[in-house]
Amino acid sequence: MASADALRSVATGEPPKNPVVAFSNFMDKLKPQMALALPKHLTADRMARLALTAFSTTPKLQECDPKTIAASIMTAGQLGLEPGVNGAGFLVPYGRTCTFVPGWKGLVDLVSRSGRGTVFTGVIFKDQEYTFIDGARRDLIIHNETDLDSPEDITHAYAIGWVKDASMPIIELWRVSKIRKHRDKYNKQGTKHYSYRDWEMYARKVPLLQVLKYMPCSIEMQNAIAISDAAESGRGATIENGMVIDMEGQAEAGRVDQSTGEIMGREEAHQPAKISERQPAHVPQQTRQAEREPVRRQDAPQQQRAEEPWIPTDEELAEIEARERAEAGGQAEQRQAAPAGRRPRGQMSLD
Repeated sequence: MASADALRSVATGEPPKNPVVAFSNFMDKLKPQMALALPKHLTADRMARLALTAFSTTPKLQECDPKTIAASIMTAGQLGLEPGVNGAGFLVPYGRTCTFVPGWKGLVDLVSRSGRGTVFTGVIFKDQEYTFIDGARRDLIIHNETDLDSPEDITHAYAIGWVKDASMPIIELWRVSKIRKHRDKYNKQGTKHYSYRDWEMYARKVPLLQVLKYMPCSIEMQNAIAISDAAESGRGATIENGMVIDMEGQAEAGRVDQSTGEIMGREEAHQPAKISERQPAHVPQQTRQAEREPVRRQDAPQQQRAEEPWIPTDEELAEIEARERAEAGGQAEQRQAAPAGRRPRGQMSLD
């Protein structure tokens, strides 16, 4: 399928633009904004060169929206990681969207920067023997080296963490079968998932993320773990004002259920409400006669009649009005028969 630039060049007669040159110009315009967001040990020029290197060497990345690539570079910079350098992180294309994925070396680097602990992760090949002790005295011993390096020969992946002044390490040992189950559970991208391109990197990273849950974490480490979780499911995430924003979660968020306060998904939000939910809680009466209908009935229990309000019937209303008129007429006759020197009750004398 011809690209948009190729079709435009055919229509206008101009030669097609080089995507690398166009992306380089885009990053040059973005450098002032990048300089404001990057930490001191990273410069906008270096991050732009790293992005341009990844863009020129990855054809799939050239199909992504340049804005998503720039957002991924900004995310990597705020974590203090350089994409494509020593496995610290990677720019991974998912269709038209680019996502920054922290590598296991980048996570190890973030722990070391805190000064409160160190971590390491590795793999065990099928020709290696090991001893794993779990419980109060955790230990992992690998007895021999190996010449194997194929991802198909990996049988286990492990991660070890040492917290400063702690009495024992934190060890996670995972079989390859368990790692594959973990990937299949959270993978939303199928064979486009980055684990199919770099299995050893992914195998090392999974137990490492489990160890990091028990390690002292800085804000950068917490954000890196959140970014990794989003990338695990193929979702895009960025960092704004020091907080991780899950773009996919915002796009798929539905309306809020007012009765329960739950955020409903897109499918639930578009479902019609049930008949019982559409009916009002109180159905108003249609006639005054229905409003005057006495609630107390002879066949109702005594306790229920005591709790229900009394509503008079038409005959009872007529009798009450007649009594009020009779009482009013009697009071008028008494006032007329009262002595002249004595004021009627309830009136003030003006003498």
